[in-house]
Amino acid sequence: MSVVIGLPRDERAPAAMQLGGLLARSLGEDVVVCTVVPELWPPGLGRVDAEYQQVLDQDAAAALDRAREQLPADLSGQFEVARARSTAAGLLQVANRHGAGMLALGSSTAGMLGRVAFGSVAERLLHSSPLPVALAPRGFRVRPGSKVTEVSAGYSATEGGDELVVAVAGVAARIGATLRVASFAVRPRTPLTAGVGSRAEYSVLNVWSADVARAQEKVLAEVSRLPHAPAMAPPVIGHGPNWADALEDIGWDEGSILAVGSSSAGPLERVFLGSHSSKIVRHSPVPAVVLPRGATHNLAALAETPPPHPAW
Repeated sequence: MSVVIGLPRDERAPAAMQLGGLLARSLGEDVVVCTVVPELWPPGLGRVDAEYQQVLDQDAAAALDRAREQLPADLSGQFEVARARSTAAGLLQVANRHGAGMLALGSSTAGMLGRVAFGSVAERLLHSSPLPVALAPRGFRVRPGSKVTEVSAGYSATEGGDELVVAVAGVAARIGATLRVASFAVRPRTPLTAGVGSRAEYSVLNVWSADVARAQEKVLAEVSRLPHAPAMAPPVIGHGPNWADALEDIGWDEGSILAVGSSSAGPLERVFLGSHSSKIVRHSPVPAVVLPRGATHNLAALAETPPPHPAW
């Protein structure tokens, strides 16, 4: 299976190329670099339509030429222009045709440097993709030849949380990365005059943290019994007055990525990012991979079977 990199036509996209290369190298897969040209609808035969289509084709060709220059020499890749009613639909068509296991995208240029920012294509795919969607922080770069060395599973002790950790553990084991279970506690700053209210919030937060820590240890014990268990880092809980600080609190190494699951309220076979996961991804300082529930279920089942098997 390959990694499909979604490439904008009208801007440079080194972050997406860097992330796609990192994932493909770690997974031992090839990349398919794709840019999508919109279909003209309704189709016209006039000169204006033909000239506009020519401009779109030229932009797409230029984007792929830049991508060829950015593709690391140790990776092999294919470069395609897809025609579809929307960029998200075109990327999914290409991914399906190549039997791809993942989509890799960059962040919106309007986002904060060093954080994941959803553009319109990412927003659409995070509500419709049957494949895991990987998002690079804006300005993301890696050293030549880099691989994923640690995968942090964003964990909440709720329905589906344990299955996500098992799924991520299986992937981490197959690519030789360390598994880390990470949870996040956000407690907004309260006014100094809050008094008892402030102490009560701390008490609730402490109880929650203790419950989550016990759940983390329990799921890691489950991971340790897998046929091929990964190396495991100590579980962590990030605390902060906001999501950005809570994510920074746990520390991140070069080669780290974050994996989160989609909402249990969403469709089984598609990504549907709930509000909690969305906040985590939007404030992530490292690449984030969002897994649909269907993919999570399949990967968890795969992790519980003896190797060999594919990574994603």
